[in-house]
Amino acid sequence: MALQDIVEQTVSGLGYDLVEIERSAGGLLRITIDLPWMQPQEGEAPQAQFINVEDCEKVNRQLQFALEVDGVEYKRLEVSSPGIDRPLRHTQDFERFVGHVIDITLKAPMGVAAAGQVHASRKKFRGTLEKVVDAVGETGWQIVWSDEPPAKPGQKVSKKRVPPPLQALGFTLDELRESRLAPIVNFKGRSGAGTAE
Repeated sequence: MALQDIVEQTVSGLGYDLVEIERSAGGLLRITIDLPWMQPQEGEAPQAQFINVEDCEKVNRQLQFALEVDGVEYKRLEVSSPGIDRPLRHTQDFERFVGHVIDITLKAPMGVAAAGQVHASRKKFRGTLEKVVDAVGETGWQIVWSDEPPAKPGQKVSKKRVPPPLQALGFTLDELRESRLAPIVNFKGRSGAGTAE
């Protein structure tokens, strides 16, 4: 059985989602897990749930057994949570993090400058993830951002200053090389969609 199948069956059998499998130099096998996501019902607030050390230990023990039975070679096994810069790979990941700030890298540059505001060779963007539905009812994704630098703590910002316009870029999952939650740390607590889960 392939490594992907062994790990996926073991992790999902314990009630978790497999986020990523990574093999590193020196025989390290790194497995990233997360709690399954259920779309909140209409009018219901999303529940913040996090992987803890006990979850990682439980999956680690079971994976050690499963990998030994199937004869998978590795020197060290590491099971962890996705962290604040969680990778987004599947449609369900994008559904889960609508309204959050994400970083995306396109496979190819945009090619055509959008109204002269974005450089045509730009591939990396950071902004708020939005779900869009076109006229025929097909679902797509876009990222919305402003190129205004964030105000520094204690900096006075004039109320008369006109903020730069918001920009949006539509994309498909096939156009992405990489996408992750933006690693934004807020020391005042979790208070809204702009913070990573």
